[in-house]
Amino acid sequence: MVCSRMTYREADTLLYYLQNLPNVKDAKVYDRTADAAIVYSGGRDVLIQALQKFHYEDVAVPSHLLDHSARDLNDFYQEKLIRKILLRLLGKCFVPSPVKTVVTSLKTLRYLTKGVKCLLKGNLEVPVLDATAIGVSVIRRDFNTAGSIMFLLGIGEILEEWTHKKSVGDLARSMSLNIGKVWMRRDGQEMLVSSNRILPGDEVIVHMGHIIPFDGIVVAGEAMVNQASLTGEGLPVKKEVDGYVYAGTVVEEGELTICVKKVSGNTRYEKVIAMIEESEKLKSGLESKAEHLADRLVPYTFLGTGLVWLLTRSVTKALSVLMVDFSCALKLAMPITVLSAIREASASHITVKGGKYLEAMAAATTVVFDKTGTLTKARPTVKEVIPFGDESASEMLRIAACLEEHFPHSMAKAVVKAAKDQNLEHEEMHSKVEYIVAHGIHSSIAGQKVVIGSYHFVFEDESCVIREEFRERFEHLPKKYSHLYLAIENELAAVICIEDPLREEAAAVVEALRNEGIQKIVMMTGDSERAAAAIAERIGVDEYYSEVLPEDKANFVQKEKAAGNTVIMLGDGINDSPALSAADVGIAISDGAEIAREIADITIAADDLLELVTLLRLSKAMTRRIQKNYRAILGINGGLITLGVCGVIQPTISALLHNTSTLGISLQSMKNLLP
Repeated sequence: MVCSRMTYREADTLLYYLQNLPNVKDAKVYDRTADAAIVYSGGRDVLIQALQKFHYEDVAVPSHLLDHSARDLNDFYQEKLIRKILLRLLGKCFVPSPVKTVVTSLKTLRYLTKGVKCLLKGNLEVPVLDATAIGVSVIRRDFNTAGSIMFLLGIGEILEEWTHKKSVGDLARSMSLNIGKVWMRRDGQEMLVSSNRILPGDEVIVHMGHIIPFDGIVVAGEAMVNQASLTGEGLPVKKEVDGYVYAGTVVEEGELTICVKKVSGNTRYEKVIAMIEESEKLKSGLESKAEHLADRLVPYTFLGTGLVWLLTRSVTKALSVLMVDFSCALKLAMPITVLSAIREASASHITVKGGKYLEAMAAATTVVFDKTGTLTKARPTVKEVIPFGDESASEMLRIAACLEEHFPHSMAKAVVKAAKDQNLEHEEMHSKVEYIVAHGIHSSIAGQKVVIGSYHFVFEDESCVIREEFRERFEHLPKKYSHLYLAIENELAAVICIEDPLREEAAAVVEALRNEGIQKIVMMTGDSERAAAAIAERIGVDEYYSEVLPEDKANFVQKEKAAGNTVIMLGDGINDSPALSAADVGIAISDGAEIAREIADITIAADDLLELVTLLRLSKAMTRRIQKNYRAILGINGGLITLGVCGVIQPTISALLHNTSTLGISLQSMKNLLP
């Protein structure tokens, strides 16, 4: 296919197609020139064949990727920046001086107005300083200096706004919904269907730990719903019949049946954008400090200007101080550094919900790992089903899959996949399914009580027993596997043996974290002491805790924080949510439970745990750049003030060098932090 230019949608469709080719490592598509740059491995012929097969209409791109593309935003700001620079050059070369004087005078009104408004509010801040510098230049009839100051301030505003909106947009897209299937209720039956089939008026069921996929009204059930992703509320909100729920919020406890009101364009993206822009989450402590310092320095700049005039009686030297303010660079470079770090993380498939979490990462001393699905592979597999009754292993697996498919845990996914691989149909044949966090599930089938879960849940909480003739079989269960116990009518019916292999990179990650300065690395798991000890020894953690409950993990995190440690918690399940909330930085695995991803401050991709090390290095690089920017801003501007007061440079040159250095530092702050 040959074309001279692509639409934004065509470019995004091609990019999505290329990025999902197995041998493509990276790709960029340029809509203006209809070109693509592709980084690939393997044979070139395979890639060429894939490109020959490409047709826009054959590629199913998730709607949120097309509806909220960043291409139009980038083009808008590129054109705005180029237009401003060209107008400045053309004006200097071809516009007569009297006309330039009038235009510059009119432009000053905007800055003078902002300065006056700031003063009327009782604030002596940066707009007042900008207005004074521009106003004094105009009064002295130094229109070139006034024009230069306004031009560079305008360039800085465009770059800051562009970087901010691009970073916020990237973050919002990564947080937007991409739900493939939902549980729909029709004629009293639950059916797992594609979310594209849902229409307004349909009823969908949302189980505990799942994201609410659509805006709607509760028609049955009650639940505690976490709305932090949209409202920033820390505590879950109770939702009952006739209550309204929003797409993107998460059911923490209970279950809801929702009558759908909105399906397409469910405003999740727009709500996330608003939440991010209004929230203080985006601001790290260093960024906030820079803003406050910038405003606090303004009075001292005025004081310095006055002192220089009193001592030298030279208006020119006094203006040299006024033309150079530290606040402009501080307010511009610091936010750009933070937002660039978030954008760079996003390019590595890491979603960071705010700059303060990167700052906390850089200061972290303790890392707490969940085991299952985090240190072990996110895709455990069923190796054997051992029946303890009259039914076959296949029938036991079918029943287990019927129960487990409702809940988002890696072990549950393994059971459902095993049933699917064996072509075992498991229509809804049970009554209401109830999930007990970190324990198991209980329900009933054909009037018989059925439970599935951990040893503690099945044999201690539910008091199930093993038939005497199967006692020896039970004693010789393979110890190399994790065990899931299924009981019917309080008798053990089957044990599902699941292999949960350790991630190949787990030990390397632990060692790399130590090399990056992490002082304590801890593993916590609900698994048995035997399994936990084996894993802990292989990966080399400092401490491990077995057979823990969700509240145990959260209590440990709180204890570490009380001892003065900055804590990172890494997990993937519903049972990790309390600890993720309690930690200074909660990190979720991308294909873990939805509630874990929603509550977590950062989400990393599931295919490589080394991204945690990348994230730590990125956060430290961000902190170093901010500190470097501080030193550069103080050094450069302090030097310019000294040169101006000594009469070495004129205010015009001083202002030009100040604004140029501010722009240079800001552009440098936009560069990638990691090589």
